[in-house]
Amino acid sequence: MDIVVIFFFDSLKNVLKRGFYREFTMTVKQTCLITLCSVFYLFTFKEADNYSRLVLTYTAALYLLLSYITRNIWKHVLRKYLGENGRRSLLIVTVSEIVDTVIDNIKNKNYSDYIVTGVCILDDKAKGRTIDGVPVVADKEDLVEYVCREWVDEVFLNIPESESYPSDLLDKFIEMGVVVHMKLAKSQNLLGKKQFVERLGTYTVLTTSINSVSRRQIVLKRMLDILGGLAGCIITGILCIFLGPAIYIQSPGPIFFKQTRVGKNGKMFQMYKFRSMYMDAEERKAELMKENRVQDGMMFKLDFDPRIIGSKKLPDGTIKKGVGNFIRDWSLDEFPQFLNVLKGVGGIIEPTEKKLDFTGFSLA
Repeated sequence: MDIVVIFFFDSLKNVLKRGFYREFTMTVKQTCLITLCSVFYLFTFKEADNYSRLVLTYTAALYLLLSYITRNIWKHVLRKYLGENGRRSLLIVTVSEIVDTVIDNIKNKNYSDYIVTGVCILDDKAKGRTIDGVPVVADKEDLVEYVCREWVDEVFLNIPESESYPSDLLDKFIEMGVVVHMKLAKSQNLLGKKQFVERLGTYTVLTTSINSVSRRQIVLKRMLDILGGLAGCIITGILCIFLGPAIYIQSPGPIFFKQTRVGKNGKMFQMYKFRSMYMDAEERKAELMKENRVQDGMMFKLDFDPRIIGSKKLPDGTIKKGVGNFIRDWSLDEFPQFLNVLKGVGGIIEPTEKKLDFTGFSLA
């Protein structure tokens, strides 16, 4: 009943933004709803005579006390240890006249929802400066390039009524999948298909994005990712029993390969694979570059790659494949990535009615 009430009545909506009083009132509401569901169940199945009303009241009171204490402790833990992985990167776009006020409002009143990674001042060449601890990361001319290159999940635009509206600039952000928040008085028709009103710091904004999902859709998607991630990790464990010794015997060292990759909106994450190459593969890449069959240099492909574990070229010119070729040919090296599916790399920690924001891997 607790899970059903949470799911259908949104009792955990904006849970990290609530103060102690607001949390208490929401916990009381949750307790009342669960108690009503319990009473309805006992009445429907004619089991009311088997339970003491006093015990039911005591249970509700105990639930209220424990739930309130647990929620506040858990929120404290989340705020302390969530770090960058659970928050979204926010870029502020404003003008020099109000930049100090805007930064102060967003930094001090966003309830740790965002990491303010930078600010762009449209009417001033201030790149390289720092304002209230926030770096000025771009000017108007190179703003699009910055958003393409760095980790930016969302952009907040706040400019006075007297300033011209950079609609072309914001359309480019939306096309790139970046969510745009506009101070409501400045909102106009943009390319984004989904728009809704919300709070950002002390501002009421119109949020625009290519697409959005509801809380229930996020929960269902995360449940699917967890189930699929668990199944994938079990298969990975089974494969590890066989591939681990085969890799280590022919090439002593770690059986997993880890590398930092760039996910959605420039956010970094760790990618995991079964190691299919010798330990010195990167060092040997330079000497093999002349044999690269991709002429533009954008990719590195060889007809025979001696860096692959067990791969040999025999005197007669034939190529003897090894365990590394087997792993790559059957794409077995990809299975450890199910760990990132299970971890929900870059996903939304607290389900909120926002945009699609699942960096890294997803079963979808």
